[in-house]
Amino acid sequence: MAFDITIADLGDLVRGAALLGTGGGGDPAIGHTLVAEALRDAGTITVIDPDELSDDDFVIPTALMGAPSVLVERLPRGSEPVDALRALERHTGRTATATMPIESGGINSTIPLFVAAQLGIPVVDADGMGRAFPELQMETFAVYGVNGSPLAIADEHGHTAIVNTVANNKKMEDWARALTIKMGGVGYIAEYGMDGAEVRRTAIPRTLSLALRLGRTIREAREHHRDPVEALSELLPETLYHRGEVIFSGKIVDVERTTVEGFTRGKARIAGFGDEPECTVDFQNEYLVARIGDETRVLVPDLITILHLETGEPITAETLRYGQRVRVFAISTPEMMRTPAALETFGPAAFGLTEDFVPFERLARTGVR
Repeated sequence: MAFDITIADLGDLVRGAALLGTGGGGDPAIGHTLVAEALRDAGTITVIDPDELSDDDFVIPTALMGAPSVLVERLPRGSEPVDALRALERHTGRTATATMPIESGGINSTIPLFVAAQLGIPVVDADGMGRAFPELQMETFAVYGVNGSPLAIADEHGHTAIVNTVANNKKMEDWARALTIKMGGVGYIAEYGMDGAEVRRTAIPRTLSLALRLGRTIREAREHHRDPVEALSELLPETLYHRGEVIFSGKIVDVERTTVEGFTRGKARIAGFGDEPECTVDFQNEYLVARIGDETRVLVPDLITILHLETGEPITAETLRYGQRVRVFAISTPEMMRTPAALETFGPAAFGLTEDFVPFERLARTGVR
């Protein structure tokens, strides 16, 4: 069912999107600012359910590409994602009837909202990751048969380029990544153009409305002096994500972070408040694996989020700092992201991890060493 996004909704939406973003997907404050500015002129943005698309609607997802740590220093001019969408329209000879996120995240859930406000088109309540991943082929769109290219990419100077690798979505990622690095580490893209029937078949549905619910749940729990994480754990069984729970609480004692080949890579070490072993969380833009001592507790594609201990606010990988008191919160990923084809695309092996994927709800009982 369609609904409208207003400025009053943005705080909850970017908070919930950052939670689903698993540490990546860009700075939520930047996303909030961009959309708020656009809404001052547009008033509202319409979000439509995937089931409301006709088969021949043409949907062009839009997003930011690059290292989130670079974005902190290189704010967007504002026209870049629209430039990318227009370039893809010119190349394909088709006009977008809607846009959509490629992933959930603090800025990549909001880039399509910004584009929609600028162009007066709706946003589809769905995305291609159900969380955030660092590479463009890691989409349910690709897993279930949609080509990502042709892709359009734009920078803050008005430059655009088209990448067309036909059915090779990994090569599309590689070439677009090279262009992003040449653009200074951040670019804005339009890709995976598809019709309404393909959206319904391949996208993870209703993730924007879920982000709004999650962010509202955290805020309202604080307002009613409830534990936000307890409130989240109660909400998630009502959703495609089924389960969420705290696996560790403690203080961040070290963060290693570097920008390599267009990604922010690193590791956070979290010391517990008792005698338990440390928790370590590895990331490549997004959190990928959480271990307690030598025991693996959560593996990609299940979601790892790091939340402020008292407020429940999600903390992105680029804003992790020594001394933060946090909880590591695990969320089970939707079943369409646990199929053999999906795990081949964005399971542990895709990130060089040697463990086989085991759902975190099973790891919580048994552990894997």
